[in-house]
Amino acid sequence: MEHAPSWLINSFIYLSAAVIAVPLSKALGLGSIIGYLAAGIAIGPWGLGLVTEVQDILHFAEFGVVLMLFLIGLELEPKRLWSLRRTIFGWGTAQVLGCAVVIFLGAMAAGVPWRIALVAALGLALSSTAIALQVFSERNLLPTRSGQAGFSILLFQDVAAIPILALLPVLGSISEQNEALAQTAPTLQALKTIAVIAGIVLGGRLLLRPLFRWIARSKTPEIFTAASLLLVVGIASLMLSVGLSMALGAFLAGVLLAESEYRRELETDIEPFKGLLLGLFFIAVGMSVDFGVLRQSPGLMAMIVAGFLISKLVVIYAIAKWMGVPFQERPVFTVLLAQGGEFAFVVFQTATAAHIFSNQTSSLLIGSVAVSMLVSPLLLLAIDKLLLPRLAQRGGSQLEEIAEQQEAPIIIAGFGRYGQIVGRMLLAQGLSATVLDHDADMVETIRQFGFRVFYGDASRLDLLRLSGAATAKILVVAVDDKTQSLKIVDLAQEHFPNLQIVARARDVPHWNALRDRGVVRVERELFESSLRSARSVLEILGYPPHEARQQAMRFRQHNFALFEQMYPHRKDRAKLIAVATEGRQQLEEQMAQERAQQAQRRPKGWGK
Repeated sequence: MEHAPSWLINSFIYLSAAVIAVPLSKALGLGSIIGYLAAGIAIGPWGLGLVTEVQDILHFAEFGVVLMLFLIGLELEPKRLWSLRRTIFGWGTAQVLGCAVVIFLGAMAAGVPWRIALVAALGLALSSTAIALQVFSERNLLPTRSGQAGFSILLFQDVAAIPILALLPVLGSISEQNEALAQTAPTLQALKTIAVIAGIVLGGRLLLRPLFRWIARSKTPEIFTAASLLLVVGIASLMLSVGLSMALGAFLAGVLLAESEYRRELETDIEPFKGLLLGLFFIAVGMSVDFGVLRQSPGLMAMIVAGFLISKLVVIYAIAKWMGVPFQERPVFTVLLAQGGEFAFVVFQTATAAHIFSNQTSSLLIGSVAVSMLVSPLLLLAIDKLLLPRLAQRGGSQLEEIAEQQEAPIIIAGFGRYGQIVGRMLLAQGLSATVLDHDADMVETIRQFGFRVFYGDASRLDLLRLSGAATAKILVVAVDDKTQSLKIVDLAQEHFPNLQIVARARDVPHWNALRDRGVVRVERELFESSLRSARSVLEILGYPPHEARQQAMRFRQHNFALFEQMYPHRKDRAKLIAVATEGRQQLEEQMAQERAQQAQRRPKGWGK
């Protein structure tokens, strides 16, 4: 009988370990990540020894992190990413430098040489993007203040890894003839970075959408999936070839396609690959834990892990408080960013190649990062069981989540400034509504005024079911975030076709996106209040109140009619501008004629 190929045997081992360990870990309340890590330890060199080529698997499995960043990029439109620039570079810089300085000073105080202390501090200051974003996603925290802050800091860390790697050759043992070259290395690396990122941005703007449009015309789903993976693999390879972060390149590609009409299809195609490869990454991390080094120097390993974890916990908690992260969310936020990161493996291996570290030091630091990844899910479990209930009691009444099936005929998703007005008017009419909001501070504040608001994310199918979506008549989508708003609408239309949707639009593109989904009852949030302000201006100028109201109503009717004319041309910018310009001119001419007619009937000196 012919022997089975190694890839087939290894696939069987990985899948078997995951299928056994992950459900068992979830059943014990430990979470899926601990299950993957435990599976990796079990089948790795220090467990059953079923797999020995750990580094090869780790490099391959890192592609799961790349796919995850691509999908996150798809959820961020360029305008929204630009709005996060201060958080990314401000708080991201504070986290990396703050943690690095504290760890560096601690290592120097322990007698570690400054070069080793500096590189170790920079590597240990980085956090695990894979674990942090996975936990944020599992807990539906990404739309919250802590989720946005954590994502911004993690994104900055991917950018910060580039200059950290460029610094290593300068700090390494370099011969005199290569010293001049080493001095120019950071400059050349910076120029490469700028050129590659500019190429991805410009090429993506000009080529990606026409390319996917051409591929979509073939009407071959598997080729579209192949093209999606090819895009991510190609950009990741390009970034890697010039020493940049693969995950950062994939994220940029996702952002460039965030406004594309193919965004949802790309997400659907790549999501299964991301989940499998991310699970494989966690298994590989479990296999990479060097228990030999741990056994030789258990006390030193414990001191390193405890030292850098405590240092980062203190610094990150202070930053979280400074940023205004709600105190109920700070413990999870702090622990997720305190653990070591997968990019530290690359930093420490590169430092070894540059003769900054010995092999023993590198193994010790890599082992400490892996151990911190093992410890952090256990810390999260302790926080969930012991700390969060006490924080909820200290902050007043515990946030109420939906536990029983609701039966109100109306569901309001989002209870900020817009949803509150809708809810108050319904309440005044004696109508009951089930209200969902995902902002912990907002829920706590609103409940103090006597409203019953459930804490939860309306884009979760299970919460919509518990909210009574299967029997309710109306869903009011009043959330602030445009992406989340459209996600809720898509979910409701797919699973609850009985629901009539009344939606809030933040701007014209959002209005168009809702109309594309067949939502007819859409209100632009500032339109009516702006009209009332315009009426006030006319009245101050001397217009009789009834005439000012009439002019505002005329403008309102014309604006609605104009939007209906513009809607079919929303993707043709030239035609859209032409229709809008023509409509505005018609309105101005019509009102000018009416003003002339009215002026003839008014007494002299009116309006002065």
